[in-house]
Amino acid sequence: MKALMVILLSAMLTDNFVLSKFMGICPFLGVSKKLDSASGMGIAVTFVMICATAVTYPIHHAVLVPNGLEYFDTVVFILVIALFVQLVETALKKTIPSLYKSLGVYLPLITTNCAVLGVTVLNIDNSYSFVQSIVNSFGAGLGFMLALVIFSGVRKKMEYADIPETFKGVPATLIAASIVSVSFMGFSGLFS
Repeated sequence: MKALMVILLSAMLTDNFVLSKFMGICPFLGVSKKLDSASGMGIAVTFVMICATAVTYPIHHAVLVPNGLEYFDTVVFILVIALFVQLVETALKKTIPSLYKSLGVYLPLITTNCAVLGVTVLNIDNSYSFVQSIVNSFGAGLGFMLALVIFSGVRKKMEYADIPETFKGVPATLIAASIVSVSFMGFSGLFS
């Protein structure tokens, strides 16, 4: 149980895919303007990460490895991720159209979000068991959502800040993202 808790917390904090590994930056910068769209994207990415891991892990270990086809991991994993993104997109369009509209083009971009592919590949590379892989994916998704929600708050504060004209827009956003990223480095000694 302790090992699972370490995997969960390190995936959320010390190995945060956005703030430590710099994966998933496109939706991080694109969807973090408003809290509701940031949290909605975080939930969608978490769901896709968990489902993709639940399907890719057995495919890798039961089909690809026994047949010597591990080199197809990336192709198979992307196909599985695309399937779940389509599922999420269809479900959101039918059940929560306002969230679907606010996520816009960033929802289909989950398919190419390297954080989702990264978690499935890292689960295999780290030789995690199935349960450890699911916990890692859940922690990575929560960490992704945490980064989005925190940064949406930072961006809200930036709207009212007196920023020099030269830094307004993208430069200020990137500087703020780097400061948030540096703040997460404080967790690096916790789970060594």
